[in-house]
Amino acid sequence: MIRHLSALLALILVAAPLALAQSRLPMGGFADLNERLSPAVVNIATSQRVEGVDELPRFPPGSPMERFNEGLGDGAAQVTSLGSGFIISPDGVVVTNNHVIESADAIEVILQSGQRYEAIVVGRDPATDIAVLRVQARQPLPYVNMGDSTEARVGDLVLAIGNPFGLGGSLSVGVVSARNRNIDAGRYDDFIQTDAAINRGNSGGPLFNTDGDVIGVNTAIFSPSGASVGVGFATPTSIVRPVVEQILRYGETRRGWLGVRLANVTAAIAQRAGLAGETGAVVTRVTPGGPAEAAGLRPGDVVVAFAGREVNDSRALTRMVGEAQVGEETALEIMRDGRRIMLTATIERLQESDGGGARVAADDGAVAPRRDGGPRSGRLFGVALSELDASLREEFQIEPEVQGLVVLSTDVGGVNEGVLRAGDVIEAMGRARVDTLNAARGVAGQAAIGEHALVVRVNRDGGVTYRRLRART
Repeated sequence: MIRHLSALLALILVAAPLALAQSRLPMGGFADLNERLSPAVVNIATSQRVEGVDELPRFPPGSPMERFNEGLGDGAAQVTSLGSGFIISPDGVVVTNNHVIESADAIEVILQSGQRYEAIVVGRDPATDIAVLRVQARQPLPYVNMGDSTEARVGDLVLAIGNPFGLGGSLSVGVVSARNRNIDAGRYDDFIQTDAAINRGNSGGPLFNTDGDVIGVNTAIFSPSGASVGVGFATPTSIVRPVVEQILRYGETRRGWLGVRLANVTAAIAQRAGLAGETGAVVTRVTPGGPAEAAGLRPGDVVVAFAGREVNDSRALTRMVGEAQVGEETALEIMRDGRRIMLTATIERLQESDGGGARVAADDGAVAPRRDGGPRSGRLFGVALSELDASLREEFQIEPEVQGLVVLSTDVGGVNEGVLRAGDVIEAMGRARVDTLNAARGVAGQAAIGEHALVVRVNRDGGVTYRRLRART
């Protein structure tokens, strides 16, 4: 009898958590949630006039496809693209990805109801790939709320709503697969990874939790085929919210600047600094005349806390400094020679180049001229590159004596993914030094003829390494 009671008790103890977990799932699916949220998720259609297309083939007169010749007779074509976004206020503020609207001549926001509105760009932040639009409507628009992404846990259910392949409103369901992912898209990488189906056209759309709050903006996928393979990435609202708030307030982002070059703490550094573990960010260089120098920071110091928040690594400190209020006096807790020291730094504003770290051309191999006379950028073999200027040197902490082309990003799922990472400086391709995009295009063009591999010399964090690029897109 006791044996049977014990077995029954064990069964109840096992079944209880399972029943509790199942009770948290909607018995009828997510239809009610979709009806509530989808009206605020929008399709974004952009158009861009591209010059120099005289050589494009025309469809023969009288053929069913002849209508597509329209607009090609003057040596220009109208290129259109589709993405997603979501409304965050009833007066028509829309959040999307910067790459969805970058270089667009016209932007149209299309609601699920079919209503169409012309949109203006309030501001954009290429460093986090976020853009804010505004539309004018006669009546209040449906909107959704941005939630707290820091509360999301691995295994939580999430929903992605967007415009995959331009098909219109579509919902997919998955879980949070991982947190704090770094995919080398930029210095502020901190992605939520999800297995909810995200495809081309979902970019800029929201990732919801089951309370209906936005916890991320769907930004990238890993996909060798170009379609969803269950590895998608969303920029968390912990990053998106302050960017949106600054754009709405100033029309731009205003990031903090400390004036240091950072590295992660190793076991040897932790031992020298007197740390119990390998947390913190070690200062490897202090910019002369910058806030860090004025505060008394020195190379070799390990920053363990910033404004009262624990610093886990150099990437975390970079985000904290960027989010800090310009002009604010901030407490720094450091370890130096086994001693714990408190310093105070006055945060200054980071001077970012127009277009920031995502200044790339639309077509592989094309070079995008800067309107302000600054450095040009472009894409080669799925790698976004830019000529160097003072802002990019500061953003990626590149020493003044290093010359070449800085890597802004690599295509997720591209043939050269993982070969290079943001902040790498390509000093030479083959035996030729490359300080300009035109020089790089000349070398790359020869390699592309036979799709030969191209060996490049890379300066990475001050050290030289060699990588092999596959010479095709």
